[in-house]
This record gives sequence, structure tokens and C-alpha cells, in this order.
Amino acid sequence: MPPLLCRISLIRCSLRSVQLEFTSHGAGDFSYVGIDAILEQMRRKAMKQGFELNIMIVGQSGLGKSTLMNTLFKSKVSRKSVVSTPEERIPKTIEIKSISHDIEEKGVRMKLTVIDTPGFGDHINNENCWQPIMKFINDQYEQYLQEEINIDRKKRIPDSRVHCCMYFIPPTGHCLRPLDVEFMSRLSKVVNIVPVIAKADTLTLEERDFFKQTIREGLRANGIDVYPQKEFDEDADDRMINDKIREMIPFAVVGSNQEYQVNGKRLLGRKTKWGTIEVENIAHCEFAHLRDLLIRTHMQNIKDITSSIHYEVYRVRRLNETNGQPNAQPPNTLVNPQQANGVAAQHQVLTHEM
Repeated sequence: MPPLLCRISLIRCSLRSVQLEFTSHGAGDFSYVGIDAILEQMRRKAMKQGFELNIMIVGQSGLGKSTLMNTLFKSKVSRKSVVSTPEERIPKTIEIKSISHDIEEKGVRMKLTVIDTPGFGDHINNENCWQPIMKFINDQYEQYLQEEINIDRKKRIPDSRVHCCMYFIPPTGHCLRPLDVEFMSRLSKVVNIVPVIAKADTLTLEERDFFKQTIREGLRANGIDVYPQKEFDEDADDRMINDKIREMIPFAVVGSNQEYQVNGKRLLGRKTKWGTIEVENIAHCEFAHLRDLLIRTHMQNIKDITSSIHYEVYRVRRLNETNGQPNAQPPNTLVNPQQANGVAAQHQVLTHEM
């Protein structure tokens, strides 16, 4: 075949392949632009970068915090599971210890950091025991802020900010303790708090329901706004979904790393002489609802509120202090929800203008 005819043949093949590609995307519809392809682009980029999630667990010793974390992620992610100590004594002061893991599931990579607080609530005098935790959370905001304002800042700033704080309430069956009220009142203004009733299998169903109702009343009476916060609902659909979650708070949970044979199936649970408590059975406990909230349905929202509300409040306050504003508040000053919403709105406007 002459060279000219070869070139013509190649051009025809190229045009045919372009036509096929256009037809596959637009199905012959000349009005198709392809804006929806941005979703696939975002998915590919997210898959390459991976995700980060930082969870803090707070509660006195013996409430099964490490076991519950291992149950949530179906692997040994808690500090106690990784750092083997022959006999861990209760520290004289509250310590903040964190450990990170790289988790992958179906090609999705996530860096999970679990922050433990050994020593919290374990002493005779627990006055101001929330302060080291508050300081740690603010220190992470400060670290992120310093990275952010650097002239030669990193393309992707490592995120060590605490996205969620799981607060473990002992299964007393009575009401919130002064320690619980003090901690959640102060920390709910700087971090997303998710309260859980630990070792809920020690309560009867009637005791559990009464305890949950009493805790909800205590939260309302003390003006404690735990996650998901009502004022941060974005629309009616969000409000409807989150209202159902708010009705379940606090989650009455049971954790276990042991598998048992139940009706021919291997299930995570706790075996007693009366039967097996199935961890993922919503008729037995609310572990499945907690897992769905933290991982399957609200993980990104938890991170968004951390970034656009809690961190933004801290950032504006610190920049005001740096600029010598007379009304600047000290780092540990609590901020009411109206102020938080105002800062979030300001952040959104700035984001759109950039």
C-alpha cells in the first residue's frame, strides 16, 4: 500500500476510535459535557492519597477501651495490643500516648491513629484531669497551624488533629458523675465527643434504657453538645438522619476479640453461662450503630467539623492573639456554638474567594 494511503487509513482509524469514545461517554448526546466525570477524578485522587483518622479514647481503666477499638477495626490497633508491658501500673499523672497503623481494605488505604489517655479518672482526686487532654488537642491544632502558615509549607500537611473523642461512661446505671459532666462540658467545645456506655452487658435491657435516658437528660441539663451537633446539620435530610442518631446516644456497647460458633456461624461475642452476647447483633448491643457512625456513614463529616469548626475557632483566636487584638481569648477559652457557626461561615467565604 502506498504511504499516502497508509496515512489516510491511520487517520480513519483514529477518527473511528475518537467517535467510539465519545459515543460511550455521551451515548451520542451532543448536550453531554462530562461534568459528572469529576467524581471519578476525585475518587482516583483520594485513592492515591489515602485517608487519615485520629481517634482519642478517654475513660478510667478497666472499661474495655482497647478491646472496643480492636473490635471496631477488626485488628489489633490499640496501644495495649501493640506495646506489650508485663504489668502496667496506673500512672501518677494523665499520660497521652498515641500509636498509628496503616490499614487497607479493598484498595482503600487509611492511616489510623489511636490516642490513649491512661490515668484519666483513676485517682482519688480527679480535679482538672481534663487539662492535659485539652492541652494535647490544642497542641495538635497549633502544630497544624504552624505548618499551614509556613512560607514553604508542605503540599499536604500531616494531620494530627484529634477528629473524634470517644468518652467511656462506666455502666453504673445511675447518672453522669461530676467528672463526666466536667470533662464533656469543657472538651465538647474543642473536639467531637461521642459518649459510649462501656460494658453494657452488665446492665439489663430495662436498666440500659433508663441509664441512656438519664444520660441524655444530664447532657441537656448541662448544655453539653456531643456529636452529631444539632447546629451543624447542613439540611433537612442531615437533620432527619442525625436526629435518629441523637436518640441513640450514648451508645451502649460491648467489645470482644473472641469468635464463637452461633447457629453455624462464627461471630464476635462474649460467652456467658446464659448464652453468647453477639457484638454485632443490634438486639444485644449498639456496637453496630457506633461502628456505622464512626466509619461507614459519618467519618468524613467528623473530619469536616474538626477542620471547619473546631480548628477554625482555634486558628482565628490564635491569629487574633498574634495580631494583638484586644478581645483575643486564651487558648483554652470555651467558645459557644454561635461563635463556632460564625467562624465556619467566615471560613467558607474565604475558601470560595481563594
